[in-house]
Amino acid sequence: MAVSYRFDENGNELLPEPKTVSWVNDYIKSLIEEEVQLQDIYISAEISNFKYHSSGHMYFTLKDEKSEIKAVMFKPYSMKLRFLPQNGMKVIVHARIGVYERAGAYQLYVDSMQPEGLGALYLAFEQLKSKLAYEGLFNEDHKKAIPKIPQKIGIITSPTGAAVRDIIKVCKRRCPFAQLVLFPSAVQGDSAASELTFAIEYLNATNYVDVIIIGRGGGSIEDLWAFNDENLARAIYNSQIPVISAVGHEIDFTICDFVADLRAATPSHAAELATPNISELNLMLDSSKKRMSVAIYNKVLAYKDRVSKLIESKALKKPEYLFDTKKIQLLTIAENLSRVMNERIKDLKHELAQISASLNALSPLSVLSRGYGVVFNDENKIVKSVNEIIVEDKILIKMIDGTIDASVNSIESEEI
Repeated sequence: MAVSYRFDENGNELLPEPKTVSWVNDYIKSLIEEEVQLQDIYISAEISNFKYHSSGHMYFTLKDEKSEIKAVMFKPYSMKLRFLPQNGMKVIVHARIGVYERAGAYQLYVDSMQPEGLGALYLAFEQLKSKLAYEGLFNEDHKKAIPKIPQKIGIITSPTGAAVRDIIKVCKRRCPFAQLVLFPSAVQGDSAASELTFAIEYLNATNYVDVIIIGRGGGSIEDLWAFNDENLARAIYNSQIPVISAVGHEIDFTICDFVADLRAATPSHAAELATPNISELNLMLDSSKKRMSVAIYNKVLAYKDRVSKLIESKALKKPEYLFDTKKIQLLTIAENLSRVMNERIKDLKHELAQISASLNALSPLSVLSRGYGVVFNDENKIVKSVNEIIVEDKILIKMIDGTIDASVNSIESEEI
């Protein structure tokens, strides 16, 4: 870069023309952005200071044993990640190096990221599995029992895959009377998870089936990824209808398998778990029929024996014997009742005599019979004191056998 020099009118050299901070940052930015190697670079490093902003942007620092550099992953790229970055995680990122002019700092602008030494999908699977297990979505006590003889079986899978053919074949062979209700859905691709979730919610809203089979044939983790969707897992957990998961083959496990009420190794196995065997049902019915016949026969014999005993009983042969016995019982009861009543009357009479004697002792007539009399004044009121009469008052003396009409000649009072 050429440097211009300036001189004053006397020929003295002047300082170079000063640059602004913005000019410096812009110049450094242009230098970095013109360096092709810095615009398409893969970096292996450890994540620290990770922050997931509410806007969807991710801010973090990448570091090794000696150095560190700030990095940002904007929402359009962070939304494509299958896992959630964490502090301490070793990753490989693809990025370009740019300058944030306002702060005068250079940083990485990351557009892709994957765990180092571990697949992104597998890491996402383990992260979601741990999260849902912690929330209790895999708990055994929440799982519902599969009906023994379902009338309607809901099947959520691709209408063209081998899985649906296997399920239909097994169901028709084992339980031909069960009605099969197919809810077609994509089982692979971007729309599969939302379609599977909608199918679960729809069958629950209509409550049309007794049990649901959801699944597909085997495949890679990418092929089965729709069955590792968190919304699908929650829909299965909230389902009021029992759900059998039939995803992949025996060695393949998905989040759907863990949260379902029952996990089947294959779609054919799911059909077996959902249906009773018609042959076994027939054997059970035959066995039940035989047991019922024996039970009825034994019951009839028991009733016959009871009737025979009743026929031979005295009550039927000589009914009067039963009446005579009851008469004797009735007479005994009547005699006991009469005896108790007589004793009670005797006791009451004795109590009445005692009460009468007590009342008689308190009666005025009893007092008069002993030679006493009751004095009445001319107003026919009992005289209780000499102070209530005066000389020449007319008085009436009541005796036991009559009355005496008299007058008062004199009064003598005595102290009591």
